[in-house]
Amino acid sequence: MSERFTNKWEAKRPEESLSESLRNSFKPVKPLKPRLDNAIRRLEMQINQLDRSSERFNQKDRDLFAKIIDAYTKHDTARANVYANELAEVRKMERITINARLALDQVLLRLKTVTEFGDIVSALGPAISVLRSVSGGLAGVFPEAENELGEIGNVLSGVMFEAAQTSGTTLNFNNVNDDASKILAEAAAVAEQKMNANLPELPQGWTTAVQGKTSSRNP
Repeated sequence: MSERFTNKWEAKRPEESLSESLRNSFKPVKPLKPRLDNAIRRLEMQINQLDRSSERFNQKDRDLFAKIIDAYTKHDTARANVYANELAEVRKMERITINARLALDQVLLRLKTVTEFGDIVSALGPAISVLRSVSGGLAGVFPEAENELGEIGNVLSGVMFEAAQTSGTTLNFNNVNDDASKILAEAAAVAEQKMNANLPELPQGWTTAVQGKTSSRNP
């Protein structure tokens, strides 16, 4: 790592003349590492909020599933279908939440690796791309999270481009897109596994109209 990059990263200023000091006092240097640390803390808060939301969805899922069972055992198919519709929507939001949480975990890992090794440009490019994708996916479910993730992405974009200018690194956008796609695909696959492993299915032989509503809407 170059001395120039280290100074920018840790905010250690080189020796400067009195005139330079006065001039720079009006244009304070904003070091990269504190800004990255702040983004990490904000991202951790968003992950914690997604965890809490996932727990609420999971509890709602169990409650609705129990109501479907109860309605069906009482031969109240109409009520069972109403609950099945609601359960389908809850599971859709559960899948979005789990998917987003897993993807953000990978972003967080990259950001923490950057603070240790300083490989900032190559690490942040895919992370920012994933953040934007996750933010868009949460738009209809968690508008506040969408806005916050968008702001975090803007902070990281500023850090990345400043680091690129300081270190003379060129960003390969093809690699960025490939890495981001891999992160999102892996998160989606793991989310699907978690959904299948943790959520109960209606017993075989029950009315397909009820069972279909809890599964056919899942993307």
